Amino acid sequence: MTFQELEEALTIFGLERQATLAEIKNRHRELVKRYHPDASPAARPPDAREEREIRRINAAYRLLLAYISAYSFSFSEEEFYRQNPEERLQHQFGNDPLWGNGWS
Repeated sequence: MTFQELEEALTIFGLERQATLAEIKNRHRELVKRYHPDASPAARPPDAREEREIRRINAAYRLLLAYISAYSFSFSEEEFYRQNPEERLQHQFGNDPLWGNGWS
């Protein structure tokens, strides 16, 4: 996988530089509902464009999942507070007599 392929997958899914696994899965579900050949309202065989599009969507999904599965998650205190800003504020100012009073 190259970074360019990863960027293309994000573009196909319409995702920003950061996304949760839930967001990726939900977006995949939305795209499949929209472009899957069997979802066509008319009882007609799928055209080549529809088939190409669903293949592109599924390939992008597999690539994103492969990237995520190889990702090393950080469980450091710094990362925890970056992901949870309210807890960071509590940790930083919770004992301060001026700012910390009333926080539980």
